[in-house]
Amino acid sequence: MAIVEVRNLVKQFSDEVTAVDNINIRTADGEFLVLLGPSGCGKSTLLRMLGGLEQPTSGDILIGDRVVTHLPPRARQIAMVFQSYALYPHMTVRNNIAFPLKAAKLTKEEQEKKIQWASSILGIDHLLKRKPGQLSGGQRQRVALARALVREPNVFLLDEPLSNLDAQMRASARDEIQMFQSQIGTTTIYVTHDQVEAMGMGHRIAVLNHGRIQQIGTPREIYETPANTFVATFVGSPPMNLVPHGNTLIGFRPENLKPVQGDVDIDNYLELRQDSIREEYLGSEKLVYGEINGIKAVARLAANHEVSHPEGSSARVMVHRRDIRVFDKESGEAIQQEPPRIITSSEPAAPSVPGFTPSPEQVVS
Repeated sequence: MAIVEVRNLVKQFSDEVTAVDNINIRTADGEFLVLLGPSGCGKSTLLRMLGGLEQPTSGDILIGDRVVTHLPPRARQIAMVFQSYALYPHMTVRNNIAFPLKAAKLTKEEQEKKIQWASSILGIDHLLKRKPGQLSGGQRQRVALARALVREPNVFLLDEPLSNLDAQMRASARDEIQMFQSQIGTTTIYVTHDQVEAMGMGHRIAVLNHGRIQQIGTPREIYETPANTFVATFVGSPPMNLVPHGNTLIGFRPENLKPVQGDVDIDNYLELRQDSIREEYLGSEKLVYGEINGIKAVARLAANHEVSHPEGSSARVMVHRRDIRVFDKESGEAIQQEPPRIITSSEPAAPSVPGFTPSPEQVVS
């Protein structure tokens, strides 16, 4: 195991294109760190630099307190698993797993011991005689992990390894990777654009956008106390609702928006009025879409909750003040400020915040 650290890391492909812009990260030993962000945000470029497949423009990379910035991949004691599993189709599973061991000139006895160890951990010991074309996507993914595992690396680097799987298999594979990483205890850095993967797997999440770290924290910290409107609207499905108020934006998660029943304790709750648009039934829950002061928002309610106001009507809704986050309208950064006691209908119809564009999904009920 090893601690991975990057210091002031920059990667420029041209004067106009900076893929990674002055990033600083330090993992804990044995941590599962997820790099989360939209396509083109720089997360895969950062991972490739950690693996030695790209050279940084400036900055340093340390693995186990050793500077490895300009070392080749083989000298870094890392193992990478890619989106395409890169298995040799003409080789059996056994020979695919053994490939890096043969390259390291281990004896046949040592190779067999490691193959049995890795395949047993990942539950593929009964597949060793098959070829990749005879395996499911999830099985091929586990073979790729086993091939990386036998090298006994200090660090695992995983670049969207589940993106080729269907939804049901992804859920199963997430669980397998988590158990695998927990059992091995190797520091793991995992790249994904899927927030469900990030929230469900990572000890911590680093949210990237435009080559910069927007926030690093536990899944709960990222979800409950986003550092800015980008994190607030990128993490969460549906995303955080943002309602303009003066020079600020008032943010709250869909599950925190509740219908008013009786009198409202204004010391603890902010009351709003929502114009209902439609409901969406999802089995265990329902999403109620509407508008507040012309801004779309959504509420998440229990499936058996009966909404008292029909589509097209207006209703009183509320959110507890402890669940409200306040953001600066110009910069989009979170600010420490008491939420307002009331939001009037005279607010502007749409906020202007870098990185935030109201979408049809962002509706409050």
